[in-house]
Amino acid sequence: MSSSAIREITIAHSPDSDDAFMFYGLATNKIRVPGYKFSHTLTDIETLNRKAMNEAFYDVTAISFHAYPYLQDNYALMACGGSVGDGYGPMIVAPKKLTTDEVKKVKIAVPGTLTTAYLALKLFAPEVETATIPFDEIIPRVAAGEFEAGLIIHEGQLTYGNSGLHKILDLGQWWREETNGLPLPLGGNAIRRSLGSDVMKTTTQALRDSIQHALDNREEALQYAMQFARDLDTSLANRFVGMYVNERTLNYGDDGREAIKKLLELGYERGIIPHQAKVDFID
Repeated sequence: MSSSAIREITIAHSPDSDDAFMFYGLATNKIRVPGYKFSHTLTDIETLNRKAMNEAFYDVTAISFHAYPYLQDNYALMACGGSVGDGYGPMIVAPKKLTTDEVKKVKIAVPGTLTTAYLALKLFAPEVETATIPFDEIIPRVAAGEFEAGLIIHEGQLTYGNSGLHKILDLGQWWREETNGLPLPLGGNAIRRSLGSDVMKTTTQALRDSIQHALDNREEALQYAMQFARDLDTSLANRFVGMYVNERTLNYGDDGREAIKKLLELGYERGIIPHQAKVDFID
């Protein structure tokens, strides 16, 4: 095949260890697809949400599930590559112990209003006041007393205690109790509809193969992912990756798909999301 016939697929994901682990096979050319070339861009999730919403910029992009209804006209959801919290997820943390009623009355630092963490927070506490700051500044600024509480995502879920913070509520746990046992779907991968059905399916399969490759070659994939593991040693990075790259990342399962729909339906019903979600998966 001549190089002019090579199809380049642009992929964007966030620079954390679980995403890096998932894309290891594709990023290092361990997984190849004849006629396709995959290029990778790493950017924080809120920026990716906005870029997908405003520009439909990348062919494949990591998104927060909360953002999906805003970009569903241009993107479909891939049936693999999601981060799902099974009884765990984003956490509200604070320098002092607060009750769940008390925390609803303080201003909470959040990592972006399109994150699923923010959607879950607003479902839990519709009236809560928030301030958006970069996710990696939340723990230090809450610890410094600038905010009375913070909503943490990514590796902070394992390291907040090092900064003397207390867990007030795990929203993944709260969601499971609210929904009779459903997992909390946090982030997924969206693929541009304009690629057409064949390219969408081929690319989705390439990502699934990349995830499987990482799970089958865990040590090498973890070593690659460590360069993105902010403040985590290998054993903590391994634990974090295990939380968010697992069987559900290969396949959401029926309850995972149900959870995505339920989360977005509730967001719409309660006036947090202005658009009704039309969820369709590319298998």
